[in-house]
Amino acid sequence: MAERTRSGARARTSPPAGSAPPVRKRPKNRKAQIATVAAEAFSERGYHGVSIEDIAKAVGISGPALYRHFPNKYALFVQAVNQLADALDAALSQFDDDTPDDGAAAILDKRLTATIGMTIDNRRTGGLYRWERRYLSDDDQAKVRGKMAVINRRLAQTLTELRPGLTATDAALLATAQLSVIGSITTHRVPLATRRLQSLLLDACRSVAATSLVPDEPAAAPTERTGIAVANKREVLLHEAVLLFDARGYHEVSIEEIGAAAEINASGVYRHFASKADLLAAAFHRAGDRVALAVSSALADSSTPAQALEHLTEVYVELSFAQNALMSVYFAEIGNLPAAHRSDLRNIQRLNIEEWARLVGELRTDLTPVECRILVHAALNLVLDVGEMTRFRNSASDRRRTVDLMLAVLLGDAATRRDSEASAASTGTRT
Repeated sequence: MAERTRSGARARTSPPAGSAPPVRKRPKNRKAQIATVAAEAFSERGYHGVSIEDIAKAVGISGPALYRHFPNKYALFVQAVNQLADALDAALSQFDDDTPDDGAAAILDKRLTATIGMTIDNRRTGGLYRWERRYLSDDDQAKVRGKMAVINRRLAQTLTELRPGLTATDAALLATAQLSVIGSITTHRVPLATRRLQSLLLDACRSVAATSLVPDEPAAAPTERTGIAVANKREVLLHEAVLLFDARGYHEVSIEEIGAAAEINASGVYRHFASKADLLAAAFHRAGDRVALAVSSALADSSTPAQALEHLTEVYVELSFAQNALMSVYFAEIGNLPAAHRSDLRNIQRLNIEEWARLVGELRTDLTPVECRILVHAALNLVLDVGEMTRFRNSASDRRRTVDLMLAVLLGDAATRRDSEASAASTGTRT
């Protein structure tokens, strides 16, 4: 028997000389543990910024031990992405046996609450699905999209039971917006107590569910562009780089491909940009400048916070739909910027968020500044997800629907909306 120390605790004894060291049992859930650690690493540093050795070290095993579970980094990446999608599906499917007799509003709240809880638990890994999934093969992307479509249908079905007049398209749109609001917390690290964060996101999702959508109208047929082509090679390079970064991801695009798209050889690219990273930084500055201009323009043209918020959402949605590739790169690729640029551009993003949050705070005095910032992140995230669903058709109805969904998230319930509308109406402006 081991001796006791003065404090009464058992003192450790060494094994008898010549005996074998105790065998460390491998955890039964080792594969899932590895996938979770990998998801966090991929989410924080990107698929290309993480090595097998990094993941093995974080788990506390050797590289060869990790290879017993996964043959390569890509297989681990696929597992990590699917593990997130499966967790979301499991959170929602537990209510599949609930019937409309249980109350559609109650069922929707259950589904949303479960989704919010799962997302908060996986907040550090959610960015993996949000941006890094583009590095999946076409077949694997199709499988993940299929899983997400099932998740969307579950929410959409409950929304249709809650609002029988909704078309299938409108219900899917509202479900997309709700999932985007919830998923937005994976794109930032604004801290808030879990219980309050759950309540804030649930209220925002309820507001989305109650949003009246203007009738969907087809986008006008695209007109053939007959303007004079841009002669500035730097602008052409920047334009083509943004399209390629958006479609395939920064790391999958080479300087040679960018040059070929702009009809410039690789050496010619370097006359305008010192590196691919400088191209990315230029794209960020371009997007940041346009967002900042939208904010200043909305404030200059408004006389009340409600009016300013209406103008700001309209201008931002118009910018995002017209320049969707640029805005997508703006949010997706900041981790790939050179360190010298990253800090400055994060400050620019933060200042833009603060301007939005200040307006929301003036209209919703029940919220703290932190809560306002979280809602702003949710509203901005919604624009890209709703736009992606509608393929950024840029019709008047698409833009108006997106604006109304943003305002629902930012302004909350119908009573808050009516108060802000009455305020703006006194100035003769619709909100």
